[in-house]
Amino acid sequence: MMRSMYSGVAGLKTHQTKMDVIGNNIANVNTVAYKSQSVTFSELMYQTTQNASGANAQTGTAGINARQIGLGVKTGAINTAISSQGASQTTNNPFDIRITGNSFFIVSNGNDNFFTRDGSFYVDGIGNLAMTSNGYNVMGWQVDPETMNIKQDTVSPLRIMSAENMTYDPEATTLARVTGIIDKLDTNLTSSAGKNMNLMFYDKLGYSYTAKINLKTTDTDGMYAVTIDGIVDADNNPIDLTPAGSNILSTQGAADTAALETALGNGVFQTDGTGKAILVASADNAELGITAGDVVYTANQVETPDWDKIAAVLETAGLTSTAASLQTVRYTYTNNSVNPAQEINLSMKDILDNKDVLLSIDDGTNVGTATVKARDLVTDPTLAASTALTDAQKAAVLAADNTFTGETTTNLYYNIATGKFEGIGTRGADNTSITLNIANLTSINPLTGEPESNFENITIDFSATTMFNNSGTSTIAASSGDANKLGAGRKLGQMSGVSIQDDGRIYASYDNGMSRLLGQIAVAEFANASGLEKEGDNLYKNTQNSGDFDGIGIDIKTGGGYMTTGVLEMSNVDLSAEFTDMITTQRGFQANSRIITVSDTLLEELVNLKR
Repeated sequence: MMRSMYSGVAGLKTHQTKMDVIGNNIANVNTVAYKSQSVTFSELMYQTTQNASGANAQTGTAGINARQIGLGVKTGAINTAISSQGASQTTNNPFDIRITGNSFFIVSNGNDNFFTRDGSFYVDGIGNLAMTSNGYNVMGWQVDPETMNIKQDTVSPLRIMSAENMTYDPEATTLARVTGIIDKLDTNLTSSAGKNMNLMFYDKLGYSYTAKINLKTTDTDGMYAVTIDGIVDADNNPIDLTPAGSNILSTQGAADTAALETALGNGVFQTDGTGKAILVASADNAELGITAGDVVYTANQVETPDWDKIAAVLETAGLTSTAASLQTVRYTYTNNSVNPAQEINLSMKDILDNKDVLLSIDDGTNVGTATVKARDLVTDPTLAASTALTDAQKAAVLAADNTFTGETTTNLYYNIATGKFEGIGTRGADNTSITLNIANLTSINPLTGEPESNFENITIDFSATTMFNNSGTSTIAASSGDANKLGAGRKLGQMSGVSIQDDGRIYASYDNGMSRLLGQIAVAEFANASGLEKEGDNLYKNTQNSGDFDGIGIDIKTGGGYMTTGVLEMSNVDLSAEFTDMITTQRGFQANSRIITVSDTLLEELVNLKR
């Protein structure tokens, strides 16, 4: 009788445990990503009153089974339905994330890592992505500053809105293109004012400027004059182009053959049949080891120059150059005792293009600048040698003003039969662009006192233009960047939004049209996710039976899952199943209480035997 009473007590306890679990499930029916639990029972133990015996062939008796009396029930296991996905709840919050699959977010309190399916996140005051419930940091991978790709290393907090991520650095414009149709009947092209185009571009600091480009017809059919009328800033104030020298506009066209011959003194320049000028060695170069007829240099060339041959030709002109130093030839001259030596670095192209070189003078009384041609530095011994400027040169320096009078115009060509583009600068389909030489536009840094340039040269491609009849209207227009908008430059960008991709990559978008990868949310997977230990606050911790976390995690796509933003995973509690379990648990508890009641009645009858 006492055994039955204790069995009833064990039954009451275990059913109470099951009721506790059911109550917890129902209480968390609306908890984000809650995983329901269930209880299974197992027999407690047995008291054996007689052991089993086997059959005896000699006596002819059969075997006897063991006689055992059970002593109740115990809780066998409490299981978590951790692999059962909860339903989706739409929140439209971009930082609410639902995981599909068997992965877990990795979060940290600063000391320990925890795991959760609760993707209700927010950005805290210093820009960290964190859990809304407890402020634990969401962990992930950072961006490698060298490759700008995700570096899958030990997870760390994702500070997606740090100060450096709030803006995107500006960039100077380096490429532009002109597209559209030129109609020769357009009255704007034939007028004295011409047809105007504006090219908006940026400097390195993100300030915007506009280059004013003008087109006019010429006396030659199919040829149009392209002129840079000037550059203005965002307030329409003109920019002084003098510091850039006179070559504000350069083309890809072949150099003038006569001028090239004069510049180098030896060899003969001829055309190669495609409009390119080539330097062909003459018999006078034989003592230099150059065979007559050798091609030494090709203007607008594609192949690599023979620098040794060019060096030999330059040496005959009285210059000491080696093949190693030829690409940059240095000239040093002295103009006075105050500013005794200035070094001028000229490339081969500078000489061939007869670039303007800006010289300065300071004799202690007068300060000024003068422009000297690169070829003059090569051929004029008074400039090439380390001697003072002559009185005439000083006078030219002191008389120099800052008026820009350099080359600003070139020609644009079309095939008059087909209307197709045929070159700019020089006729030829390979001559597709002109260069706006503004990299030398400088200003004085007030901190260092040194000149600095915030511009880059801009290559403007005209190859997408055509010359067709368009009812007297020309649609030709200029825009920054190439066909893929590369090299367009940009202003300083302010962060305008953050998006999270289905693989956990986090991107910021900026109001200058750029985007940046900020990091990636890493996830963890376990060999036995049911072995995780609940820590409260929707958190789990790994145990010896769940498997270890390696500190790095995995890409969610590796495990076959993905992330969805603006959605949360709901609890997977099934209320109908819970209420059914509640009924059976109630009846089980009730039946076990009856065991105690009946056992008590039997004890009462036993006590009454003495009456």
